[in-house]
Amino acid sequence: MFDDEFDEDWGPVDETLRRYEEVKSGESASILDEEEFERVIEYYFQNSNEEQALLACEIARTYYPFSASVLLLRAEILTQAQKYGQALKALDEMEQYDKNNLDAVLLRSDILLSQFKYDQAALWLEQRSEDYHGKEKIEILLELSDVYDESEEFDAVFDTLKRVIKIDRRNEEALQKICFWAEFTGRLEESVTIHTQLSDDDPYNPLAWFNLGAAYQGLKMYEKCIDAYEYCVAIDEKFEFAYRNMADAYMRLKWYARALEVLEKHIEIAKPEDVIFEAMGFCWEKQKDFARARQFYRQASQLSPQDDGIFYKIGETYAREKQWEKAVKSFSVALHLDKENASYCMAIGNCLMEMDVKSEALVCYLNAVRLKPGNKTTWVALIRGLFLTGYYDEAITQLAVAREHCGEKGDFYYYHAATLFQLGKAKEAQLQLEKGLKMSPTRIKVFTGLNPEFLLRSAVAEAISKHKKK
Repeated sequence: MFDDEFDEDWGPVDETLRRYEEVKSGESASILDEEEFERVIEYYFQNSNEEQALLACEIARTYYPFSASVLLLRAEILTQAQKYGQALKALDEMEQYDKNNLDAVLLRSDILLSQFKYDQAALWLEQRSEDYHGKEKIEILLELSDVYDESEEFDAVFDTLKRVIKIDRRNEEALQKICFWAEFTGRLEESVTIHTQLSDDDPYNPLAWFNLGAAYQGLKMYEKCIDAYEYCVAIDEKFEFAYRNMADAYMRLKWYARALEVLEKHIEIAKPEDVIFEAMGFCWEKQKDFARARQFYRQASQLSPQDDGIFYKIGETYAREKQWEKAVKSFSVALHLDKENASYCMAIGNCLMEMDVKSEALVCYLNAVRLKPGNKTTWVALIRGLFLTGYYDEAITQLAVAREHCGEKGDFYYYHAATLFQLGKAKEAQLQLEKGLKMSPTRIKVFTGLNPEFLLRSAVAEAISKHKKK
């Protein structure tokens, strides 16, 4: 009747199920022992046959009315069926026979959580944790930390994990979680204190050193965090995240050669990942070795071919080398993957301007403005393009539209002034220049960069000099 189902604890289940069917139908004079009934209940429960599982519980209770394990199984089945009231009654009855059953304690907490009774669940676990010691107490406290997480009492999560570590300073789950919650709750300095003490008491605990490094990293104390990660990987040379974080710290310090050494070590011990290759490309790019940067960016793109950002970075390396055609190809791939990205449109437009394909460049700038009409940068790119191509009247028209979308900006005054000077409207230009200097004096390079000969005009030179003195 049953297939050769096999239970890891008890072996083939078909014979037990056959005997259960005989007991159920009254055909057998013998009965199943308590463990055999549990096995039948588990079988139906695991096969999502709630009705038969509950029936098996009822039959088992006629033979073993004081069985705590059968009652616990009944409570678990009812909980999964979201019959929480009946499940709690089963637990209440069960606790008469086995008051300190840890599974029952945790199941009641789960039921209260499912009913969104967070305070009751937390109070229940807090009270019951006093009745347990060692591993069982830790299990209750870890459950309690999850309850506090659900109820968004995040500081209480951190404090509960501290209690776990006080009992077991090598508890992996608590150490991994407290690292995250230290940053999330802004208790990084406290985390430094906790893990400094922990690493002093247990100097060969790699997670303690890692958490210490992560806390220092969150506080932007990069050299100290690197020291902690060094201890971590000295103890466990395959601790992947320590290498990642250490490399990040080196990059923050702009020590790109050292970051590369750490990332190369990461590649030796772990599976290839796009983020690692991308980080290596970034380091080589910062060292102005653009060919090698592209080599690693391309390895990243092979692992993540839909990541438009990587192709954009490849394009930037070509642009830095003034290889405009190759840059356009890479930027175009990025735009193909993300057609709504205004930055990619501007990057292509900038390359086309350098290649003297100005009409196509202006189309790219117009697309950027269409995609991000409220962004000053897109308007500046378009207006600059119009200025450089000699469309001065159109530049002034677009400046008016830009102001409607973005409001008054210092850069707009400078572009307006430069354009008016080019049109021979010196008085109007001077007024716009004065407004620009008043609003954004540090942005004067926008104006002088468009045409350095503007500085030869005495009125311009005097205005700039006056604002410098101010």
